[in-house]
Amino acid sequence: MSNLIKDNAIVADEWARVTPPSLGEETVRKQAGKVVLFKLTGEETFTAEQIAATEIPSGKVLVPFTVWRANKDALASRVSQGEVGLLIATHEAIEDVIAEVKDINAFALLAVFVERFADGRIFTIGNLLRTRYGFKNELRAVGDVLRDQLFFLKRSGFNSYLIRADRSATEALASLKDFSEPYQGAVDIA
Repeated sequence: MSNLIKDNAIVADEWARVTPPSLGEETVRKQAGKVVLFKLTGEETFTAEQIAATEIPSGKVLVPFTVWRANKDALASRVSQGEVGLLIATHEAIEDVIAEVKDINAFALLAVFVERFADGRIFTIGNLLRTRYGFKNELRAVGDVLRDQLFFLKRSGFNSYLIRADRSATEALASLKDFSEPYQGAVDIA
């Protein structure tokens, strides 16, 4: 069963996610003796070697921002046909994405990847994409997305959610109705 929630229903995911290959050991960062579980804003997600070795299949694909940036000329016609979605990690500066993209609404799908549920940057990115940058198409939350966050992700402008594989999408769907009347304004209130 699918774990994708869109338009208040559980639907099949028609987008294939492109992932650069792992080309060796990843660097583990430590801070005060602990492994740091998040990346700093603006840090590169993948190495140049990983990006060069990435294969992009045909059909609808969700491509990481750094991979798209390296291949944007080759992917331009597919973007205009609605076959390429952009995957943005929460540690990537949204301003850098906007600077690279001529028309953010050329993408049928923007997905924001959150590595850990405790990373609140996903809410800010969603809000900025909808309000400041005027994104009108599907905005999807992916990664460590949990039931408790869906109502607030919706308030931040998201309209589809890929729930973690080990969680129930049916239970998560119910959370979109957890609160009947919010007491503050947000992106979802016009």
